[in-house]
Amino acid sequence: MTFSRIVQRPFAALFAAFAALALTAAGASAQSLWDWGGGSAVGGSGATSVRFSPQFAPGQLVASFSDRRLYLVVRPGEAISYPIAIPRQQSRWQGVMAVTDKRVNPSWTPTPTMIAENPRLPRWVPGGHPLNPLGVRALYLGSSAYRIHGTDAPWTIGQPVSKGCIRMYNKDVIDLYNRVQLGTKVTVTWQSFGGGSTI
Repeated sequence: MTFSRIVQRPFAALFAAFAALALTAAGASAQSLWDWGGGSAVGGSGATSVRFSPQFAPGQLVASFSDRRLYLVVRPGEAISYPIAIPRQQSRWQGVMAVTDKRVNPSWTPTPTMIAENPRLPRWVPGGHPLNPLGVRALYLGSSAYRIHGTDAPWTIGQPVSKGCIRMYNKDVIDLYNRVQLGTKVTVTWQSFGGGSTI
């Protein structure tokens, strides 16, 4: 490929090609390049139907950081339960928000705080890239920087590792994305629901 043809390619395509080449050549992972967290699992899903508190109306989302589960209430007393990665100790929060945006293959830009903590982070990752920490779908919460999203590091699911966001397996976040509408109420809490008993 000539230099002129390389220059004409979009930046996102060059970035993706470079990262893919680097990973292939080094046998690396997002973990070793960008320190997302430890482990080696890939893929994954954990969605189950469970009995759930009848205080929440059908269609609502409840993220229980104590349970490390996200619940989508499907009918009174019943929810779909998904395993999640939760915020680390210094990024704890809770509150009630709404889904204000939904994106397929969202791009990712780290915050200045993230860059200060890890200067090796890229300044931007295009949507659809295998090392995009938002994974394949994102649900944006209110006007905050918090999202419910997929991940490029599935081994972190179930762990307190995020900087405030709610991480899911990519397979699970696709399922959730297809079920949830804009405006959906999202309750984020440290209250435990015991994980719900499987139906």
